[in-house]
Amino acid sequence: MATYLTQRPRPAAATATLIELAGIERVYRTGKLEYPALRGVDLSIATGEMVAIVGPSGSGKSTIINMITGIDRPTAGTVTVDGERIDQLSEEQLASWRGKNVGIVFQFFQLLPTLTALENAVLPLDFAHRGSKHERFERAARNLELVGLRDKLDHLPSELSGGEQQRVAIARSLACDPKLIVGDEPTGNLDSHTAAEMFDVLARLNAEGKTVLYVTHDLSLAERAHRRVTIRDGVVAGN
Repeated sequence: MATYLTQRPRPAAATATLIELAGIERVYRTGKLEYPALRGVDLSIATGEMVAIVGPSGSGKSTIINMITGIDRPTAGTVTVDGERIDQLSEEQLASWRGKNVGIVFQFFQLLPTLTALENAVLPLDFAHRGSKHERFERAARNLELVGLRDKLDHLPSELSGGEQQRVAIARSLACDPKLIVGDEPTGNLDSHTAAEMFDVLARLNAEGKTVLYVTHDLSLAERAHRRVTIRDGVVAGN
């Protein structure tokens, strides 16, 4: 049974800034209506940190994640990740940058139902044209072993539990050995016990040097991060 910790200590080496949001605003427009999702967010995350983003629904949590991963662009402000201004990249450059630097884990797994666990885990390597076909499958198999699915390589998603499907999604996010793992409610579709086990996988990856950033409504899981960032009404209310 997984054990919750009140808060994980920050790593001593987490000094260099990996993520820097400065004056981030994001306004969505529908016709003549405007909705300010972010209202001037400043946020720094150090290399090697594990950070939880919490707050009410509609507060802007996922919008911040979308800024950091380059899925969305700010209306104003700058987004710098590992020294690169990603808000200035073209869509093509962003896609390439994201494939090399960020692993994203979603709430609903987003596995292709007709592909095995191994085939799902190898997809990012195929898209990135990394190595030979044999090397890609070897790497994907190692990542699945890392998340405890060594014996499920040939299983389809329908033959896996929810927790196992999320483990496949984590293995897929590790395909290109990214510096940053980002989860948008990665345990939100799991029961509490399975969610705790899933979090243990993320914590282990963090202990091995990955920077981990995740959105969660589960305060027990949020408390296990090095730091908790609270978002309310599009601004940082606690950090």
